[in-house]
Amino acid sequence: MGNFGRLDLNLLLTLDVLLAEQNVTRTAQRRHLSQPSISVQLAKLREFFNDPLLLPGPRGMRPTARADELREPLRHALAALENAVAAGETFNPSTAQNTWQLGAADYGESTIVLPALQALRVAAPSARLAIFETSPARIIRKMEQGTLDLAFHTCEAVTNGLHSTLLFAERYVLVSRKGHSLIKEGISLTEFCALEHVIVSPDGGGFYGNTDIALAEKSLSRRVVLSVPHFLFVVQVLMTTDLVAMLPERLVRGNSALQITEPPLDVPGFEMYMVWHERAHRDLSHQWLREFIAGSV
Repeated sequence: MGNFGRLDLNLLLTLDVLLAEQNVTRTAQRRHLSQPSISVQLAKLREFFNDPLLLPGPRGMRPTARADELREPLRHALAALENAVAAGETFNPSTAQNTWQLGAADYGESTIVLPALQALRVAAPSARLAIFETSPARIIRKMEQGTLDLAFHTCEAVTNGLHSTLLFAERYVLVSRKGHSLIKEGISLTEFCALEHVIVSPDGGGFYGNTDIALAEKSLSRRVVLSVPHFLFVVQVLMTTDLVAMLPERLVRGNSALQITEPPLDVPGFEMYMVWHERAHRDLSHQWLREFIAGSV
C-alpha cells in the first residue's frame, strides 16, 4: 500500500460510495461525476491499495476481501471527519438547498409528512423532499448507502443499528361512509361481524389481521370481502360503498365524508417511530429536520 499522505480525500469518498453501490454508473450519479472519471479514480484506488477492490460479477460488481475489510472503518472515518469539519457551523433552513430523502408508506405520508409539509415549505423553501416506499429490511441498507435520511415505521424497523424517536401511538376505529345505515354507536359484536369489511394487506392478498386475531380470542370471525395493499385506496372504497374497515384513527381524522365509530372490541394499536442512521445523527441539517417533523405530528 502506498503512502497515505499522497491519497486524495476525494478518492476515499468515491470508494465509500463504490463499496455501497457496487456499481460504477450509480456511483457516478451519486458523486455527480462522469462514469469515466469514476473509472479513473477506481484505477488509482486499486493501485494505492494494491488490490482490485471490486471485481465484475453477474449483477454489477462484487467486493474483494480487502474491500469488505475497508467498508466499515472507512464509513466511520468519513463520518467522523465530516462531523469534525462541520463542528461550529450553523444551519439556516431559510437558505438551505438540501434534498432530504424520506422513507414512508402511504400511512406515514398522510399522518407524518403531510401535516409537516406546508410549514416545512415555508421554513425551508429551497429544500426538496423525495419520498420512497421501503421495507424495514431495506431501511438500514439504504441509510448506510446514504440514499435515505429518515424513515417512518412501526417498531419492527427500530433496530440496534439505528437511532429512533417515538412520534405517536395509534389506535384503531371502525370507519364507514357518512350515514351508513348499519352503523351506530354501541354496535354489537354480532352486528360488527356481519358487516362486510375491507382490510389492508401490505404484502398483498391477506384477509386476516389484528382485528381477526382479537375476534378469534372470542371464538368469533368477521366477513372480510376485500383485501388491498394501500390505506388510501381503502378510504376511497369506504366513501363510495357500504364496506367498512378498522383503520388507524389519524388516517381518517377530519374527513367529513367518513363516519368514525368506536368498535365493539379492543384491537391493539401500534406506535410510529422516526428512525435514522448514525452517519447523519450529528449533522445539523438532519437534526433540524428531525426536530421539525417531531414537532409537527
